[in-house]
Amino acid sequence: MKTLVIFYSFSGNTRAISQELAEKESFGIAEIKDAKGFGKLKAYTLGCFASIRGKPWPVQPLGIVFSEYGRLVLLAPVWASNPPPAVNAFLELLPPSKDVAVKMVSASGRSGCRARIESAIESKGCALESFEDIQAPKRRFSAINAVEP
Repeated sequence: MKTLVIFYSFSGNTRAISQELAEKESFGIAEIKDAKGFGKLKAYTLGCFASIRGKPWPVQPLGIVFSEYGRLVLLAPVWASNPPPAVNAFLELLPPSKDVAVKMVSASGRSGCRARIESAIESKGCALESFEDIQAPKRRFSAINAVEP
C-alpha cells in the first residue's frame, strides 16, 4: 500500500518535518496551499477565528490522484488549539476508505484537537490510523521575523 504525506505549513516548521518523514520512509509528498496569499497578520488573526469554529478556507487544487494511495499521513500546525482552515478544507475533500495518520505540530507539543479531527476523518468514511502531537523545533524570534538559532 502506497503512502502519501500531505501537509500544510505556514511558517515552514511542518514543511521541514514532512519532508524529512517522506524522504526517510520513501513516501510521496504533497502540500496543501492557501488559495489566497495571506500575510502573517491576516492569516493568523482570521485563521485562528476560523480554526476555533472549525471552518475551512479556499485551498489551491491538490492535484493528487488519491486512488494511487491507500494511506495518508497528514501533518499540520496547530492554530488556537485546532487545525488551520486550510486543513479543514482538506478534510472536507478526503475520499472514502483511506487510512489516515495525523501528526499535529505545535510549540507545546499538545494540540487537544484529536476528537475534532477524528470526527472529520470518520465522517468521510475514512479511518484514523493514529494521532500524534509533535513539538516543533525551538526557534528564536526577533521583533521582525523568525530566525533560526
